[in-house]
Amino acid sequence: MRYFAMLLALCVTGAGASAQEGSPAAPPKELPKLESFSTANTDAGVNPCDDFFAYADGKWIAAHPIPADQATWGVDSPLELWNETLLVKTLEQASADDPKRAPNEQKVGDYYFACMDTKTIDAHAAEWLKPELERIAGIKSKQEIAEEMAHLHRTIPGAEEPGDNQTNAALLGYSGQPDYADASHNVATIDQGGMGLPGRSFYLDQDDKAKEIRAKYVQHVTNIFVLAGEKPEQAKSDAATVLAIETELAQGAMDPIARRDPKNLNNPMTLAEVKALTPSFDWDTYLKLVKSPATPRYIVNSPNFFKHLETMLKAHSLEEWKTYLRWQMLHGSANGLSEAFVKENFDFYARTLLGAQELQPRWRRCVRNVDGNLGEALGEVYVKRAFPAENKERVLQLVKDIEAALAKDIEAAEWMAPETKKQAQLKLNGVLNKIGYPDSWRDYSSVAVGRTSFLQNRQHAAAFEFERWVAKIGQPLDRTEWTMTPPTINAYEDPQNNTINFPAGILQPPFFEMSQDAAVNYGAIGAVIGHETIHGFDDEGRKFDAQGNLRDWWTANDAKEYEARGKCISDEYTQPIPEAGPGVTQNGLMTQGEDTADNGGLHLALLALQMELGREGKSLNDKGADGFTTRQRFFLAYAFAWCEQYRPELIRTLVLSNPHTYPKYRVNNVVANFPEFREAFGCHEGQKMVRVKYCRIW
Repeated sequence: MRYFAMLLALCVTGAGASAQEGSPAAPPKELPKLESFSTANTDAGVNPCDDFFAYADGKWIAAHPIPADQATWGVDSPLELWNETLLVKTLEQASADDPKRAPNEQKVGDYYFACMDTKTIDAHAAEWLKPELERIAGIKSKQEIAEEMAHLHRTIPGAEEPGDNQTNAALLGYSGQPDYADASHNVATIDQGGMGLPGRSFYLDQDDKAKEIRAKYVQHVTNIFVLAGEKPEQAKSDAATVLAIETELAQGAMDPIARRDPKNLNNPMTLAEVKALTPSFDWDTYLKLVKSPATPRYIVNSPNFFKHLETMLKAHSLEEWKTYLRWQMLHGSANGLSEAFVKENFDFYARTLLGAQELQPRWRRCVRNVDGNLGEALGEVYVKRAFPAENKERVLQLVKDIEAALAKDIEAAEWMAPETKKQAQLKLNGVLNKIGYPDSWRDYSSVAVGRTSFLQNRQHAAAFEFERWVAKIGQPLDRTEWTMTPPTINAYEDPQNNTINFPAGILQPPFFEMSQDAAVNYGAIGAVIGHETIHGFDDEGRKFDAQGNLRDWWTANDAKEYEARGKCISDEYTQPIPEAGPGVTQNGLMTQGEDTADNGGLHLALLALQMELGREGKSLNDKGADGFTTRQRFFLAYAFAWCEQYRPELIRTLVLSNPHTYPKYRVNNVVANFPEFREAFGCHEGQKMVRVKYCRIW
């Protein structure tokens, strides 16, 4: 799946209440004010042709410094707080121990209650941990590692989620996913995993900053072991073992650029062939314990990783593997334990890797826990309050106009042969547009949620979600399913489902607002819609056909033409990122898909805006009461949607591990590829926002 915004599993901080105050210690009594687009935010002291990001966003950013409890701060920050405030009101009401509560109210209410009950958590964390530690201590042979892996995957979230670098789960990931050869049904998928740092480069890079982060990571692992009851010297030794094992896992892992090519991930095997990769791992026991349906076909995303794992299973002693498993259990459970564990986890993952200075208030973290683990039980209430039917109808019209713009763009492409265009149109016509929320809500009746153990609630929710994905194996594909909750401020495209998905959470100001004019809505949410639409035709998405199958439907010449245009984009975005620190360079090959979607998405949004204006007898050159033309407002709205600032630590982490470009360059690099921008602001050759050679595929 390709997302619109930057996502990182370790990104545990979010937005606060205001730039001056940060997050409120208690939930606000009233919903906070949302940001809305206004040309008054432009900075007249900056030439838009030299730095459009500074011109459109610098004034707002200067007035809103990042609060201490944030790693990021932008115009969507008030929306995040608005969403969470709306949700917490529901949760507080549902958390009362009332026997008349509906089943979903009981589950989300008690989950929230247990999360907020820090007194019970602090008093009983050691008691909750004891059976987990005893399980691992009782392992008598390497053959039993598979049994513990099954337990960890069922009790710690993430084993079913493939990522840009690896699955964020102990040792490996396992799930039911659409078959690359026939996406109409799901097959078993096995992925590389097992690393506590964001990606393999964090283990393998040899610059001073990378070494510094690894040293802090070892200290963090040491501190966690001490909190779990180990003596300091033993904890220090065990932390070194963890780093050694995870470094070896990184050495055997496929790099994130290679993972961007789905052909590299499509390695179908029989169970016998899977076992041959890692004969020392008891696959039969693992598959039985995770309740995996029998299947003749497995997709192994990274065979070399599992060959390497076999060598490691033989080379490391049982005690070393038990140390690694103990760490993975503690690492995955830390935020469900006492305040000491939570603070230690924050200190490394949020402070060191992201730059946040303070832990966010408990209520915000608990709202996200409920949303992340029981999201559709909570999302129905959000939709009723935040996303009326008329908003959905307007967004659907934007989607249809943007898809119509792409259809015209495909037909107008001089570099594409007729047979390729025909296949592209078939794929576009087959896209399923999902807006706001699912047509039917998930059934959580089997999830046991109580008021006395937060850790146990997390484990039960993780088991439900993991087993739900594993149960898909051998089943038909359900294209109507969502993988984001309704309040999520993000969007995504799924190439194997051939769907574009826009949760209600992002269909709010400043991205979408019914009262704003077309230029603003097309420039903001229209660019998001265009971005996700283009993902189906970026360097990854173009390799899937209308049915979501991995199939080459391009003529040889058209593929070469595409790759040449893609190289223009990847070359442009391979650039130093001074905001991340000295010597940090963005690899344009890693961000090529997102950059292609940014450029193509804004192009489609502009074409769609022109179509709507034409229907209304209006023009891009019409000037409004604020003195700006419709064309100018369109580009300004796009820039305002990316009005964000990140701490340097977070920027560095993202540049090294995430396929999205830093917001400043998602604005400046994109508009520099638009002759329409040059015309809108009267730019000329020689200015920074004017490229001699425009890069664009769609």
